[in-house]
This record gives sequence, C-alpha cells and structure tokens, in this order.
Amino acid sequence: MPTKQSTAILCLNGPNLNMLGKREPEIYGSQSLADIETATQDLSKQLKVKVEFRQSNHEGELVDWIQGAGGQFAALIVNAGALTHTSVALLDALRLFSGPVVEIHLSNIFRREPFRHRSFISEAADGVICGFGKDSYLLGLRAAVELIKRVK
Repeated sequence: MPTKQSTAILCLNGPNLNMLGKREPEIYGSQSLADIETATQDLSKQLKVKVEFRQSNHEGELVDWIQGAGGQFAALIVNAGALTHTSVALLDALRLFSGPVVEIHLSNIFRREPFRHRSFISEAADGVICGFGKDSYLLGLRAAVELIKRVK
C-alpha cells in the first residue's frame, strides 16, 4: 500500500465521464475514458509514479474515495464532471485531504454555459487545468508530480 510520502496519485472521475467518446464528442472529444487512462498511465511510467484511475456516477462514492485517500496517495487529480458546479460535499472532502489536489476538465469551462463557470471544488484545489481535452489529464499529472516534489 502506498504511503502519503510515495508518489502514488489517485485520479478521480465523476458522473458521465464513463460515456466519453459517445457523449458530445464535439465538446469532450472522441476518446474514451479508458483511452485517456492508457495515455495517462503511459506518462506515469515515464514520470516514475503510480496512478490509480477511478470513476463513479455517485457523489457519495467519490466522497468515500477522497476520504480514504489520505495516507495512501500523495496527490489527487479530480475531474468531478457536473459535480464540479454543485457539490459542497466534494469540496468538504477535498479540504480534508492533506496533499496536493489538481482539478482538471476536458473542456474550457469558461467558454461554456454560465453555470459551468463556477467550480465549488476549486477552493480546495492547488491548481485548475481546463480546455485541453485528454491533454488536461497529462498536464494534470505533470502538475501533481511537481507539487508532490515541493511537499517532500
């Protein structure tokens, strides 16, 4: 089991991200979450870190995973999907995590509907990356690794 001082990173994905590649490809791209995970895992090997991907359509499950991440993971990468804009519960859980948190989005949330311009979870994030499609995950991983180095 990794320790907080390790370089294990948990990448959490919220509602509807399991539908990537099928859901609004003009916004989210044609790659599936599995495709994005593969690219992220490939980069993680180059960066010599471990990344664990998880996805849930259920807010409570995401909260449970965040609460259980302390002591197991050095950083979190979070694409909370629509819960980004609605979930105080995720914000509160993320505030409990003592390591770096990187918030990511495939689309540029600031070029979308006004309700998407507000992120509740940003208040608990060390940084936000959005608008780069699958590369948001790769940039998020690089950012998380750099933040871990600063904490050690």
